Amino acid sequence: MTFVSILYGLLFWIATLILVIGVGRKIYQYSKVPAPLKIPTTPAPITRGGVVWRMFREVVFFESLFRSSKFTWIFAMLFHMALWLVLIRHTRYFMDMNAVLLFLQPFGKYASFAMVIGLVGLSARRIFVDRVRYISAPSDHLMLLLLILIGASGMMMTFVQKVDVTQVKAFFQGLMYFDWQPLPADPIVLVHLFLVAFLMIIFPISKLLHAPGVFFSPTRNQRDNPREQRHVSDWALELEKPGKTGKDLS
Repeated sequence: MTFVSILYGLLFWIATLILVIGVGRKIYQYSKVPAPLKIPTTPAPITRGGVVWRMFREVVFFESLFRSSKFTWIFAMLFHMALWLVLIRHTRYFMDMNAVLLFLQPFGKYASFAMVIGLVGLSARRIFVDRVRYISAPSDHLMLLLLILIGASGMMMTFVQKVDVTQVKAFFQGLMYFDWQPLPADPIVLVHLFLVAFLMIIFPISKLLHAPGVFFSPTRNQRDNPREQRHVSDWALELEKPGKTGKDLS
């Protein structure tokens, strides 16, 4: 077992723990944030089924983004849809191949081009659109750059410098079953994996948390029924109990 294999094995164990615990903690925090006002973005559904359908359209088709900016929507859809194909293709490193994975391999392979094009378009938007550049922080640009580098390095392993995919799969499956296997010491592999691990570590403290956060947005997950039903958040219900004051909740 080489030093590099041990180092990267520890790195991915730590990164996975940070990702799972960090995102889980954030989701728990989101679920506890009070929503004292009824603020769905209108026109909004008035039934729970309507809210589910609205969330589906928002998460899958980016409906509100399509209405606000067709330019941004095109590149966002390119990136996110291609990312799903790339991620599905990468499951071959953690599980045995089946008919579905075999069918999707070519699509995931070339989806990397669409993913990088989408990221470049989103980066150009932050640079050349005045109102977006004004509100963009350095972390926004660095996050997009990190994703572009991950995509580009992955493409290099596929189309420029072939790597030992079988050995990479053995390495990650070994991590899953606590049976470490050597990792190929190709520089492009090490760079790609380091960038991926770094992304996993910073994910819970980055703006990428909009992925789970969209489900907790009151402008999207609330029904538009303020006239039919009084909206009272949980903490406000506690205040309505006899003898309770604001100090009791602090």
